Amino acid sequence: MASDLDVRSFSPTPEQFAWTFGGAAPIARVPSGAVLEVFTEDCYAGKVRRATDLVSEVCDFPFLNPQTGPFYIDGAEPGDTVAVHFVDLRPARDWGASTTVPLFGALTSTHLTATLQPPLPERVWIWDVDAAARECTFHALDSEHTMTLPMDPMHGTVGVAPANLEVRSALVPDAHGGNLDTPEMRSGATCYLGVNVEGALLSLGDGHARQGEGETCGTAIECAMDTVIAVELIKGVATPWPRIETDTHVMSAGSARPLEDAFRIAQLDLLQWVSASTGMSELDSYQLLSQAVESPLANVCDTNYTSVAKVGKRFLPSPSDLYGGSHARLRATAAAYLAAR
Repeated sequence: MASDLDVRSFSPTPEQFAWTFGGAAPIARVPSGAVLEVFTEDCYAGKVRRATDLVSEVCDFPFLNPQTGPFYIDGAEPGDTVAVHFVDLRPARDWGASTTVPLFGALTSTHLTATLQPPLPERVWIWDVDAAARECTFHALDSEHTMTLPMDPMHGTVGVAPANLEVRSALVPDAHGGNLDTPEMRSGATCYLGVNVEGALLSLGDGHARQGEGETCGTAIECAMDTVIAVELIKGVATPWPRIETDTHVMSAGSARPLEDAFRIAQLDLLQWVSASTGMSELDSYQLLSQAVESPLANVCDTNYTSVAKVGKRFLPSPSDLYGGSHARLRATAAAYLAAR
């Protein structure tokens, strides 16, 4: 099977990065079933490399969170779904950066939560990233304390062009995906995105060596990433909000402000997905999920907040044929790719 794989590689030059979802011309065409090997730059566009590189001084707003893409998915039309399976995520450098940025983050004044006190001071923490040992090491700025945490690579951003001719900043999460910042977007996960325009226009970026739920300070351990994804087009099936499937769980991601609306969107979308795929009524699904659901936060710092609704497949009747078995097919493609590499 490995010899039959359609593997394509793309490493963008700086002028090829996309800064929005929608409004950018595709950089390549990709058929359903292809495997993509891509490089993604970190959210600072590679400009924060040491503790003295303050975001306000070295980065050019709004040119933050560069995306690799968009990729035109052959045959994709509004009303279809693109399945994106994360085959392998590897930090491309041996360090990552996390920062405080003025008027940004969950525990500071922001433009949307306007208060009297001044913004937090701007700081930069450089984390050591050891991909071989799968470890990230923290070095405190105001003491000698260090701490090593397990590496857990993920993509903060994956999405397609929005509906209704909209162009959205790559910093914004919404129904098209975008800057969801959920740690669930890791190797082994399949993300389902509803197609809004011809070709879907898929992009991804914002690699994190790891991130706590909520992304409280506004940044994770931000790093460039060498990523492998497998893509499948699912014709005639709509997906209203981003959904994620793993071997053990199904999830929906809702993005909005206030946070309770993001929570409601995710919970309702998961409920309707479970009801439609299992044959249970919506009220039975409501009762079951109310007792079985997990509700991890993705981000509480972006222009929209993102909440995830997550349930174990073991609690669902007949959960194996979601999206016609797309996750299982993509897992087989991933296994064949990894075996051949």
